[in-house]
Amino acid sequence: MDISRDEQRVLHVLAQGGRIAAIKNVAGKIVELELFNRDGWVTSTCTLALFKKLKAKKAIASVDGRPYRVTRHGLVLVRSQLDNR
Repeated sequence: MDISRDEQRVLHVLAQGGRIAAIKNVAGKIVELELFNRDGWVTSTCTLALFKKLKAKKAIASVDGRPYRVTRHGLVLVRSQLDNR
């Protein structure tokens, strides 16, 4: 399955130990996202549409209300790069 360049960037950040924190409204619907890299810095590369695509492809998941992280399937989708750890 092919993934876009933007999806690839987000998955690389997550594969290196990053996380996506979802900010929800009163009704419990996700309205904003914050993508943190492994050092704790916030990046602005993850949009709500991109998040929905990755979630539909089962490349990211949240367990027990924790932040979203990359899944095993997401690790398979991400192409290797020299800086991945």
